[in-house]
Amino acid sequence: MSHTAAEDTTVDEMDYTLTALDRCDSCGAQAYVRATLASGDLLFCAHHGAKFKEKLLPTALNWVDESSRLTAGRTV
Repeated sequence: MSHTAAEDTTVDEMDYTLTALDRCDSCGAQAYVRATLASGDLLFCAHHGAKFKEKLLPTALNWVDESSRLTAGRTV
């Protein structure tokens, strides 16, 4: 899990893990990325998180990417 923060966040925000109930705001798939903006949170699947990262990261207050969970425990 990677975190990028432009300002301090509370412990509760940092400890929150996305679940299967959290859905991508673009396509409805399971969310693995949470972008916190001044106007609120956006949730994205790994695909849409990667697609919008470059555009949103400069203004994001916090960027949590849990997409590594997709390959955790896999052996090649």
